[in-house]
Amino acid sequence: MGFDEIKNKITDLVSDNADKVSDGVDKATDFIDDKTGGKYSEQLEGVDDKARDFIDGMDGQKDDNNPA
Repeated sequence: MGFDEIKNKITDLVSDNADKVSDGVDKATDFIDDKTGGKYSEQLEGVDDKARDFIDGMDGQKDDNNPA
C-alpha cells in the first residue's frame, strides 16, 4: 500500500466521519481545559479551530459544527 492509497483512505474516513472527528477533538480539548483549570483555554480554542480547518480541508466542505 503506497502513500497515496493511505492518504485517500484517511481522506475518505475523515470525510465520512467529519462530525465525529470534530466532536472527538472538542471533547479532548474540553477535558484538557478542565484538567488544567482553564489555564490554556485560549490555546485550546486555537487547537479546535485548526482541527476544524484541517477537517474542512480534508473533506472539502465547511461542516455544520464549525462555527466559523
